[in-house]
Amino acid sequence: MALSRRSFSALASTAALGLALGGSGGPGAPSAFAARSVPTGPPPPPPSADGRRHSVGFDSYSLLVDGRRLVLWSGEMHPFRLPSPALWRDVLQKMRAYGFNAVSVYVAWNYHSPAPGRYDFAGVRDLDLFLRMAAETGLYVILRPGPYINAEVDGGGFPGWLTATEGTARTADPTYLKHVDEWLGHVDAIAARHLFTRGRGTVLLYQIENEYDAHVDEPTGRAYMSHLYKKVRADGIDVPLFHNDKGRNGHWTPGSFDTGGEKRGWLYGFDGYPSPSQTPPDWGYFGSGGKTGGASASPRTPGFMPESGGGWFDPWGGAWSKGKGYAESRRTRDAAYERRFYLTHLANGITVHNVYMAFGGTSWGWLPAPVVYTSYDYGAALDEGRLPTEKLVPMHQIGHMLQRVPDFARLDRAADVKVRGLTTYHLKNPDTGAHVYVLRNDGGQEVSSTLRAAGADLPVTVPARDARLMVTGLTLGQRKVRYSTAQPMLFLNAGRQDVAVFCGPQGELARVVLEAAQEPLVTRMSQQAAYAYDRGLLRLTVPLGAGGLIGVRVEGDGNGRPLLLLFADEATSTRLWPYDTPSGSLLVHGPALLRTATVRGSTVHLTGDTVGETGLEMWGPRGIDGVTWNGRAVPVSATGSGSVRAAAPLPGVPEVALPALGGWRMRAENPESGPGFDDSAWKAADRTSSYSTTPVPKGQPVLFADDYGFHYGDVWYRGAFTEATGIESVSLSYAAGTQGLLMAWLDGEPLGTHRLPVPDNSTIRQGSWSETAVFPVREAQRGPGRHVLSVLVRRMQHDQDGSARDTHKAARGLTAVAFKGGAPKVRWRIQGEAAPDPVRGPLNNGGLYGEREGWHLPGFADRDWEPVAFPRAARRQGVTWYRTTFRLAVEQGVDASIGLTLDDDRYRSYRAQIFLNGWNMGQYINDVGPQHTFVLPNGILRTRGTNTLALAVLSEFTTLSGPGQVRLTLLGAAAGGVPVTPLPSPGR
Repeated sequence: MALSRRSFSALASTAALGLALGGSGGPGAPSAFAARSVPTGPPPPPPSADGRRHSVGFDSYSLLVDGRRLVLWSGEMHPFRLPSPALWRDVLQKMRAYGFNAVSVYVAWNYHSPAPGRYDFAGVRDLDLFLRMAAETGLYVILRPGPYINAEVDGGGFPGWLTATEGTARTADPTYLKHVDEWLGHVDAIAARHLFTRGRGTVLLYQIENEYDAHVDEPTGRAYMSHLYKKVRADGIDVPLFHNDKGRNGHWTPGSFDTGGEKRGWLYGFDGYPSPSQTPPDWGYFGSGGKTGGASASPRTPGFMPESGGGWFDPWGGAWSKGKGYAESRRTRDAAYERRFYLTHLANGITVHNVYMAFGGTSWGWLPAPVVYTSYDYGAALDEGRLPTEKLVPMHQIGHMLQRVPDFARLDRAADVKVRGLTTYHLKNPDTGAHVYVLRNDGGQEVSSTLRAAGADLPVTVPARDARLMVTGLTLGQRKVRYSTAQPMLFLNAGRQDVAVFCGPQGELARVVLEAAQEPLVTRMSQQAAYAYDRGLLRLTVPLGAGGLIGVRVEGDGNGRPLLLLFADEATSTRLWPYDTPSGSLLVHGPALLRTATVRGSTVHLTGDTVGETGLEMWGPRGIDGVTWNGRAVPVSATGSGSVRAAAPLPGVPEVALPALGGWRMRAENPESGPGFDDSAWKAADRTSSYSTTPVPKGQPVLFADDYGFHYGDVWYRGAFTEATGIESVSLSYAAGTQGLLMAWLDGEPLGTHRLPVPDNSTIRQGSWSETAVFPVREAQRGPGRHVLSVLVRRMQHDQDGSARDTHKAARGLTAVAFKGGAPKVRWRIQGEAAPDPVRGPLNNGGLYGEREGWHLPGFADRDWEPVAFPRAARRQGVTWYRTTFRLAVEQGVDASIGLTLDDDRYRSYRAQIFLNGWNMGQYINDVGPQHTFVLPNGILRTRGTNTLALAVLSEFTTLSGPGQVRLTLLGAAAGGVPVTPLPSPGR
C-alpha cells in the first residue's frame, strides 16, 4: 500500500524531530522519510539502552519503531507512591512478566520541590534510577511530568509553595511559566538522558499538561500549550509528544495550537473510565465518529488512551465502595470487566493503551489529595502490597498476544457479523488476511451461540458480562490457522521449533484448525488432546484445564519447523512466561513469576518467585542443557516436546512469622495549648494580603498557613489578648481538605473540637471545605489580664486544580476569628512543619510538637515515657504519642509483604499518624475508615532487623480514644523477590 497522507504526516518532522524519526535505527530501520508502506511484520525487539539511535513514528494504525509496528500495552505506576527504590524493580519486573511492554509514570512537582528554586532527585526521588530500571527491565516509558498531573495527589502535583505565589496557574501567566520552566528544565535534563531515540534509555512518549479542558478556546490556553511544547523541544526531548483529553472532547488534536512549525510530532490521546454498570463504549472504528468520538477526533494518529480505567479511587468513608475499600473496586472492575472493556477498545483501533493503574501504591505522608485516603490501591491488577491478583489474567493473556502476534497491530473494521445474544466486532488485517472477532455479553446470563466464520459454525460461550476473542486466518510462522475458538496468547521461536499458546476458561473445549497441505505427524504430549486430519485441515480439540498445560506437536506437514501448540486455562496461562534474550526466546512454565532470564553458554540462568512447591519446564534456544533458579543449579532432563524439565519441584516459600507488638510507651503532648508556652520563635501572623483564592476578612490579618510557609500537615495558632470581659463565645472559621479538624483551647482549657463531615455521594469530589466552629467561653475564663487562644488545625491537603481555577490556592488553616460579647485585639503567631526532612522529604511531616521534636524518629530517647498496653481507653482532647520497637527475621530470599492493622470500636473518634522508622506511612481515622491496614514497604521496613513504630494519636474529648488492637499483618510472601537495601532512616 502506498504511504497515505495520514501515514506520512506522522513520519516526517522538523530537523530537531527528524533526527529521531528519520535517524539511523540500525539494520531494518529505514528512514521514515523514505518509507513507502509499513506492512504487518515482526514487532521491534524489547527496548533497552543499547547505544543505537532509533526512529519513532506513527500512522493511523499504530506506533512505528524502527519501521516496525508496535502495539503499546502499558500500565501506570507512580514511583512517588512506592517510597523504596528497590521495590520499583519488583513492580516493573512483574509488569513485564504479566504482559506489559511499557510503563507510564507521572512525575509529581511537589514531591521533588520543597521550596522555590530547590529540587531533589535523590533517594526515593531518584527519577534517573527509575528510568534506568525501566530500561533494564525492557519496558518503554511514557513520561508525564505535568506540570499539573492531578493524580489524586496534594494540589494535583503542584508544590505547596506555589499556592503562595503570584500568577494564575495553568495559563500563559508569565510568573507561573517562570516556575514551570524551572521545573521542566530539571525533569527534562534527566529525561533527555533516557530517550529511546538516542539509545540511552526507553522513554518513548512524553506528555505535556494533564486533562486540560479549561481555556481550550482562549488565547491563554493555546499560548500555554504552545509554550510547554516549545519548552520541551528546546530541552532536547525529541520523542512524540501528546496530551490526554479529559474524555472524548476532541481537545488538543494535531494543529489546534502553535508548535513552532512542527506538525508531525504530536499525538492525540483521550482518557476513559467507563463504569462497570454501563455498556462498553465504542471510542473508535465502531463509534459515533467525529470530534467527540474518541480516536476519530484524530484520524491520522493511532487510537491512544493515555488512561484506561483499571480501577477507581475511594474516598474517606468509602461512600463509593460502601465502606468496603478497594476490595470493592477490584470486585466490580474485575477480570471480566477488563476483557469486556479492553477488548472493546482493541476492536475500536486503540493500539496505544495505558491502564490506570497497574499498580496503585500508597499516598504516604501528606501526599494524598483531599478526595482519597492513604491507600491508593485503586483496585489495580497488582495490589498495594505488590501482590498479583486475578485481574492479571486478562492483562497477561492480552498483553503477550499483542506483543507476539503481529496481526493485531494493523486492523480495519470488516463486514458486520451477527451472533445471537452477543455484541460482535469483526476486524481484518489487510496484509495477512487474519480476521479477529470480539464477542461481548452485556447481559446478566451466560450466552451460548454460534459464530459463522471461515466456512464453519463456530460454537462460542460467553459468561455474563464478559467477552471472548476468536480468530480466523491467523498466521503462525509459516502456518495458517483456519480458525480457533480459543484466544491466541503468544507465538515465538524456541530453538528448532515454533511455539504457540492458546488460552481460555477452565472446562471450555478449545477447537483449533490448522491448514496443512499434507497429513502431519502429530504427537500428543497430553492424552486429553484429540485430533483428526481431513482434506488439508488438522483439527484439534482440547479440554482446557484438564490436567494443567496440554501440548500437541505438529511436524512433517511440509513446513521446515515443527510447531508446538500449548493449551492453557486461565490459571495455567499465568504460569507461562515468555522472555527474549540475545540468544533467542524462552518460554518458562511453572513458577509463580519469571523475573529475568540470561543465557550463558549452554546454561539458562532464571530468577523469579515461587509461592507453593512447583515444577519447572522451559523451551528455549538450541543446546541448552543446564538451568539455574535464583542462583542454584536445577537438575533437568530433555523431554519429547523439545523442553528441559526440572527433575524435582522448586521449593515454595517458607513460613513467615511475625511478632506481636508490645512494649509500648506513651507521652501526651500539645504543650502549645498552655498559656505559658514560649511561642516567641513562631512566626507572627500579621500579613494583610494574600495570593490565595480565599478572601482575607476585612479588618483581620491573613491567617492562611501557606502564606507563612507551612504547606503540609498540622498547623498551630496562638492568639494573645488582654481583655476577655464580656466574651460569651469565640467563632473560629477555618478551611481544610476533606476530613479536616480543628481543636481549640483557651488558657490551656479545652474549648472543644470541630470536625468536617464525612463525604457522601454528593460531596466526594469536594476538595476544599470551610466551616465555622463556635465555642462558648465559660464565665470563669472571661476575666481581665492576659489570655491565650490556642488552635490546632488538621488542615489535610490542598485541593487539586482540575478546572484550572487556582483551586489549589484555597486557604488552609484558620481564616477568621470573631468574638461574641467583645472585640479584643489579638496578636497571632503561627507554627507548622519544621524544615523538610532531607531524606524523607517535605511531605513527611506536619507541625505537631512531637514531629518538630523528633518523637517519630528512631533513636529518640523515650525511656522516661509511661509504659502502656493496648487496647487503650483514654479521654482527652489533643495529641498523644505511642512508641515501640519490634524485630523481624524474615529469611534471606523471601519477599514478605507486611502491613500494620489497626482495629477498634468504630464509634471512638480519634485518628493516628503512623510513623515507621521515621517515615510517615499514612493516617488512620478510626470512626471514618475504610482503611484499617497500612502497607509497610520493605526498605523502610527492615525485614531483617529492628524497627521503630510511632503513633501520633489525635483524640477528641467526646468519646474514649484508642488505639485499640494494633498488629502486624502478613499480606503475602514469595520465595525470590528482588534484593532490597534498607533506606536511610536518620533518627535522633
